[in-house]
Amino acid sequence: MKLLRYSLLLLSLAFAACLKEPVDDGPGPGANKARYVFDWSQIADSSLQGLTANFWNAGRYFNAGSANNTTFNYWPNAHALDVLTDAYIRKNDPAIKARMDELLEGMKVKNGNSYINHFYDDMEWMNLACLRAFDATGDTRYKDVAVLLWADIKGGWDEVWGGGIHWNKDKSKNYKNTPANAPACIIACRMYAVTQNPDDIAWAKKIYDWQKSTLVDPATGLVWDGINQDGSGQVTKNWNFTYNQGVFIGAGVELYKLTGQNIYLNDALKTAGNTLAGGFTNGNILKDEGNGDAGLFKGVLVRYLMLLITDGSISSTEVAKYASFLQLNAETLWQKGTTRPQVLFNKEWTTPATSTDLTTQLSGAMLIEAVWKLKNMGLLK
Repeated sequence: MKLLRYSLLLLSLAFAACLKEPVDDGPGPGANKARYVFDWSQIADSSLQGLTANFWNAGRYFNAGSANNTTFNYWPNAHALDVLTDAYIRKNDPAIKARMDELLEGMKVKNGNSYINHFYDDMEWMNLACLRAFDATGDTRYKDVAVLLWADIKGGWDEVWGGGIHWNKDKSKNYKNTPANAPACIIACRMYAVTQNPDDIAWAKKIYDWQKSTLVDPATGLVWDGINQDGSGQVTKNWNFTYNQGVFIGAGVELYKLTGQNIYLNDALKTAGNTLAGGFTNGNILKDEGNGDAGLFKGVLVRYLMLLITDGSISSTEVAKYASFLQLNAETLWQKGTTRPQVLFNKEWTTPATSTDLTTQLSGAMLIEAVWKLKNMGLLK
């Protein structure tokens, strides 16, 4: 046991040593953007250090807040695994892989020695993160968790409201929402790539068809949050968030890749276009959607806008539009919405904050990693 603790200590020290101080401290608020050269590789390193230095807990998970809030929340930690995977892909650093492994084990312990959770959407975020981690590392432990979770998630489907997966295991409430369905469609597509089980294709199409017919405005592509939230049996149409748009975009891209049918890609483009023009932005900067869970919403949208760019077979004009949008948001966040020297990201990307939630930090980190990738692809202006 002492040897194990000593080994974990060495891994932790190695991880910290590889990051050291933030290597790009940025220009600060009010800087002249025209004179500042963004080094996105160094900025991404600083972002990663900001996440680990301010939120990592010795209990092998990320704290809920940067100001001594050591609460464990399942779904943000799943997204933290996603961000660590982004960084591992970018750097191929064994210390980052070691941190991913620590988090995988720490989440199980903090969740009652199980990956199974009361909330279907929370398990879906973890499934998606594990599938990406498996794809990046080849470590079958991540695949095993994904397979376990997928088997449980499918149990959330029934025919209330014509189909769909419940939000959580208290099915008596009959609340079904986009975060429990569009990500499940993405999972089904990606699970097929792993298992080659044709049932997964059928699941992907079934979930997508229900999501589109029930929770998407056919005129605009706006994705609504859920049905029966208030017990009325109606769709809530005035409670709209960026992450709902993002996961439906992602579902369309994945089904397009799987089937080659343009209808799915066209759906994704319709929703993406509406998102940029439909009230989610202010001056082309994504709006503040709040603290807590809401802090993560923008990051989810960013991840799936990136998927549209990289995997959507869209026109060069569309690629340039979405890449430019993400670049503007990242430059704004780094210049105006980042607190230094801690490298903390604010929920409002145009102003800094003294402390922040893990959710908010993760959204900023997702954006920074995305724009590094765009830079690496030669897609930045």
